Amino acid sequence: MTGVFDNRHARQARNLALAATLFLIPIRVLAQADTWNNPSPQAAQSQPAPPQAAQTQPGNAPTVGPGILTEPRLLTSAFEYAIDKFGDGSGTKKGWYPEVSNMITGSGFVSLGPGYRHWFNDKTFLDGSAALSWHFYKMAQVRFEARDLAHDHFTVGAQVMFQDNTQVNYFGIGPDSLESDQSQYQLKSTDSVGYAAYKPHDWLTISGEIGWLAGLTLLPTGGTFKPNLPEAQQVFPTDPGMQFEDQPDFLHGEATIMADTRNYPGHPTRGGLYRGTWTTYHDRGAGNFSFGQYEAEGLQFIPLTSENWILALHGWTLFSHIPQGNEIPFYFLPTLGGQSTLRGYSSFRWHDNDLAMVSVESRWALFTHVDGAVFFDAGNVAARWRDLNLDQTDWGVGLRLHTERNTWGRLDVAHGSEGWNVLFRTSDALRLSRVVRRTLSTPFVP
Repeated sequence: MTGVFDNRHARQARNLALAATLFLIPIRVLAQADTWNNPSPQAAQSQPAPPQAAQTQPGNAPTVGPGILTEPRLLTSAFEYAIDKFGDGSGTKKGWYPEVSNMITGSGFVSLGPGYRHWFNDKTFLDGSAALSWHFYKMAQVRFEARDLAHDHFTVGAQVMFQDNTQVNYFGIGPDSLESDQSQYQLKSTDSVGYAAYKPHDWLTISGEIGWLAGLTLLPTGGTFKPNLPEAQQVFPTDPGMQFEDQPDFLHGEATIMADTRNYPGHPTRGGLYRGTWTTYHDRGAGNFSFGQYEAEGLQFIPLTSENWILALHGWTLFSHIPQGNEIPFYFLPTLGGQSTLRGYSSFRWHDNDLAMVSVESRWALFTHVDGAVFFDAGNVAARWRDLNLDQTDWGVGLRLHTERNTWGRLDVAHGSEGWNVLFRTSDALRLSRVVRRTLSTPFVP
């Protein structure tokens, strides 16, 4: 296959990947905290030893198959050095770490703060962290978790998280909302949850949680580097919830059944994830904002010819059940657009009661640690589930920097009907935050 590329194209691809890697690796070194703060169940099961023993040791870096092109030695050396010094991200962290996760999309190029995790034994830990982002989003959280109880079948825990999201996009409700109506708002909240999960098999999880969302406050846009956009409260004053600065408290619960056969959640090359989720929100004020939501989602990773050519398929739909006379507040409306759904559009581009979307992505190993990707997304929102369609579409190309087990960075360039969008993230495009997150994303994050 090397003959497909002439020398000029090979040099261009090599130079592009090398430049992207040298730019992204220092950022990913900090971004290891994304895995440290939310260690995957698979990683926890495969690492029964205390967390300090779980780090990848020098000389034991996971192997990755060769790519279409010969990887430049400088690129290989950079990955080997980073893995030897910091691990590949599949272990868990003890003690101090940099907190760069737990921010919603739109928070800015980078977020950073201190975190500390104390392990009482190899199954129980207490974790706390805080962070500020580029746009002055603020987050603070404390979590206690006891995992692999009752012969590795049960996990229980509790978490409290404060969020202050200063510049959240809002375009109005419905599939016909206009890009020219873009506005923003600020939303503060504190969510306290207790959760439990039962694993009858390594690949099957049945989980539930109950929580109390309080202190919801709707404010004019704040933070740093504010764009010149109007306030959502002025552009859409009649949308549900826009009239109140102090929003009601919510008692919320969730039940999920999930089958996960992916080989590595951080960089899957085979297997799949399938889940069904029911979520309920009970407005503890006037009661007008009580509602429920049902989700079905599937991911499948199919090796073609070898594990260096992967086809990734993703489908997701959500149906809202709204009692007569009630409404969903605008910040809890299902939404599409941004980092992992309809990547050619702005984050939070479309809002409505129900949603559906599909994505197809083909990935090729250009080098040992660099994949190229082409993708197509389609989806939409609607007031009624039977009116859903896939009329909003985009396509794009991207690069993925990875070890065998984890994606360290990705760069996507996507095009939709409203133009081009460029996305940079330190996680796989299809590593879904809603699968591992314990507290509510407030507002709803696709």
